[in-house]
Formats: sequence, structure tokens, C-alpha cells
Amino acid sequence: MSRKRIIVSLTVMAVLAAGAAAVVLHDRGSAEPQPQAAFVEGAGYDITAAPEPSSAASPTASGAGGAPAAPSATGTGVVAPASTAYLRTRYGVSAAEAQRRLALQETAGQLGDRLAARFPDQYAGLWLDQAAGGVLTVASTVPGALTAELARTGDAAHVRVVRAEHSLRELTDAATRARTALGETDGAAVAVDPVTNRVLVTANEQVPAGDPALAAALAAADAAGTLRRVTGPVGVPKSCNPLNCHTPPMRGGIRLDVPRDDGTVGGCTTGYNLRSQVTGAYYVLTAGHCVNSDRHTRRDDTWHDYLGQKIPVGIEPADATLRGQLSENVAGIGSAYDYAVLPYQPGAERTWSAALGLINSVRPVPSLNYWCPGGCAGSHDVQLTGLLKPSAVQVGWVVCASGAGYTPKAGEQYVDSGAGAGYQPGTRCGEVTAVGTLISVRICARPGDSGGPLFTEADGKALGILKFGDPGSGPCTNAAELNHYSPVATILDRVNARTGNSLKLVLSVTGPVVGAPPKPQP
Repeated sequence: MSRKRIIVSLTVMAVLAAGAAAVVLHDRGSAEPQPQAAFVEGAGYDITAAPEPSSAASPTASGAGGAPAAPSATGTGVVAPASTAYLRTRYGVSAAEAQRRLALQETAGQLGDRLAARFPDQYAGLWLDQAAGGVLTVASTVPGALTAELARTGDAAHVRVVRAEHSLRELTDAATRARTALGETDGAAVAVDPVTNRVLVTANEQVPAGDPALAAALAAADAAGTLRRVTGPVGVPKSCNPLNCHTPPMRGGIRLDVPRDDGTVGGCTTGYNLRSQVTGAYYVLTAGHCVNSDRHTRRDDTWHDYLGQKIPVGIEPADATLRGQLSENVAGIGSAYDYAVLPYQPGAERTWSAALGLINSVRPVPSLNYWCPGGCAGSHDVQLTGLLKPSAVQVGWVVCASGAGYTPKAGEQYVDSGAGAGYQPGTRCGEVTAVGTLISVRICARPGDSGGPLFTEADGKALGILKFGDPGSGPCTNAAELNHYSPVATILDRVNARTGNSLKLVLSVTGPVVGAPPKPQP
């Protein structure tokens, strides 16, 4: 079903005599929108910055030079070197323009929540259009209804409104009906796409054209539903061995090795620290297929640098019921349930304690291992400040992911994760292309990165852990590579429901803290 969209430019003019800002809507007329693929060409980039472009070659939202970014609302100052480097490399913008875009991204989530609450029948979603100059695009069934609210946006000059047929509430309700009708159909998923103002029912070649559940999902979505067929490889999990990091505290993005009964060693990347609000015990979150694989025949334990110092990390609970509740491995694009919540092995909580690594230090406790691939001056750690639900994540956001997939060189004592020669572990940044059950990102990852964290660099928000992605080996050469992340918020909701909220697990922004009374491990 085609529709026409009126592109409205939102221009904020300072009216000094009245001491207020006036918003003028310029209707540029109806035009048929250009087709937009759900996933477009692009790539994840390392954090080595591109050369500073000249002012004449630094496009901004208006096509001219951009003003320096205002300080972040979160107080971070929006430094974010990897995200800045991604924008500069991909879009050829100046460092100042990249900072402006990241500052706008930080405010977009709260703006979306505010618009959804105040204008449920008019607001239709928003996204960052990086290709159009870092413009925040807001869709509305009645564009003029949002004028006053959008005028209060800190960077209102880079906000535009487009007309939409369906409100976000209508799309969300339709997506809920479609998911219910689709059920547990392997190879299919449902997501709201604000860019096309549609509910996308995505299916790969595993789902036949006449599948009754697929037909029921499209019917349930009604006029808002669109079938999107995906062909090609289903995707491979990025599981196995990251590299070594022997310094506490425990952070997301470091190696986690898993010895198997058959003598092989698999592994993944640590995602985040979790904490029980009931017992006070800490846990490590990673991907479920790391431990709950087809070779899972016993109670798995996990280690760091298994072929070197062999430092203990996590272990599955001894109780079989709890073990099943804290781990799932549901494959495919239709489920986010690929997670393992691992209690620390005896003594490992102290080994990885934040206090041991921060004695006599006043800096914040790092939560994420941020490593420039190959090693460079840009490497540092990131302090988590919380998490975002997938509904708050928007298409066009620049996000970062850490992982440590690696194929060792001759003489190196690391487990080969299958990443391929030439791939360097570390932190890369890319662009959100879709948000539904999973968060899809145009970014590079390899086997060994599974379970690794997806986060916003500027304000330190946890988003998800790597589930699977496009096949690839060695250096990052596929400009259109996509990888898919299970939202942390979804995982926490699921685990707490399956355990009857007996643990009340929450994200920990510090990890284990030494000196506290010993807590029982489940």
C-alpha cells in the first residue's frame, strides 16, 4: 500500500521583541517518498578518527557547516570518540558536527517518550536520518499538533516533521496482535518501522509462502502490515573465545571460555554484570548459546584466558530448575531469548571485584571494556549509567559494541574462536537499522563476539547483547553487514518472570564490590 508523505521543515525563528521562539511550518508539497530498504548500505568502523574535513566538505543537516555541539544533557559532554569517528568516516562530517548529532541523539529518547505520552493519537515515532544531515525526523498524523513541543527541543533547527498515516499507538497495537498470531514461528519476526510507518512481518526462507501463522500475523496487523522477505544465510552466532584482560573489575567485552565434555573449548564475550536485589549476589550475563549449546551435557563453568592464567569467572547454578530458568537458547530472528545468567564461581567475585581494581582511585568504576581494535590511544573504559528499553532505541542512532573474537597467530596461546585471520577484537560503532524483538545494527562482528555488549558511548546506556549476525571471516570488509542484539531489558523481564521474581535481578553498573558480607550463590 503506497502513501504520500508531506515533508515539513521545522524552522525555529528567534522573535526578540516578544522574547519567545516562533515555529513556522513550511509545506513543501506532497511527494512520493523514495523506497527505503529496512537495511541500507554501510559498515561498522573502528575508532581511529578520519582526517578533519575542510569546512567546504563538511555537510550538516542544512548542507553547510555545523555549529559545535552543546554540552550533553547527561553531563558527559558527548565526547564519544568511537561514535564520532564512525560519523566522520561514514558521512564525511566534521568532529563538531558529529558531536552535534550525538547530542541530538541523547535527547531523542526522552523526546519520544514525551510525545507518546502527550500526543498518543498524533505521534507516529521518530528516527535520526544521518544520510540527510543528522536530522531528527518526527512522524505525526497531524504534524502541526507537535509544533509547540518540538520548538522546545534543544536542537530544533535540526528537527523535521513528516506526515504519517498511523500513530505509533496504532502501530504498536497492530504489532502486538501480529506477534500473538505469529506465535513461535521460527524464521519470522514482527517489528514496528517508524520510517515506513508500517508493521513489518519479516520472514526468511524457512517460512513457506503459505504458512498459516504468517498469514494470520499479516491479517492481524490489518492495513498497517507489510510482509518483508529475507533471503540468504540465516546468520551465525558470534560465539567462542575473546582475548585476555586480567585486570579487575569485571567488565562487558572480555573473553569468556567454556570447556566442553568433548575436550573442546568454546566461549563468548561477557556482556554485563547483574545483581540480585534479594541476595546481593552478582552474576555475569552472556549469550545463551555460549553454554546452552548442543554440546551442553553438564553443569558448565566458565573461565577467562583458559589456555593462559585460567582465571575462574562464572558457573551454572547447581540446582537444575534454577539452571534452566537462568539460561535459554532460542534461535532465530523472532526471539530475544538467547541468554545465560551465570553466578560467579567461589572466590571469583572477589577476584573480579571493582574495589580491587580501583584502590586509591576516585574515578568512576568502569563497566565496559572499550578497546580500540589493534590497540591505540583511543582505548578506555566506559561507565554504565543505566539501560534503555528497546522502545526507546531509534533507527539512525550511533551505537557501539565490544567483543573479542580472535584467530591467534602462530605461537599465541589463545583458543581460536573462528573469527578468521586479521580480525582484531575490540570496540566498533555502527548504526541502528531496525528495532523490534531484536536490535539490528549495521556493524562488524565475528565468532567470539557473542554475548558482548551493545551500548551508547556518549551516555553509557546498556542496550543489548550480541545474538547472531551475518557470516563473515577476517577483517571487516562487508559494508552492509548486519548483527542482531537481544535487548537487556527484555532479558531481565524474562528471567525475573521465569524465576518468579525470587532474585529480582537488575543491571549492575559497578560489578562485584569487595568488602561486602559474603552472599549465598544460587
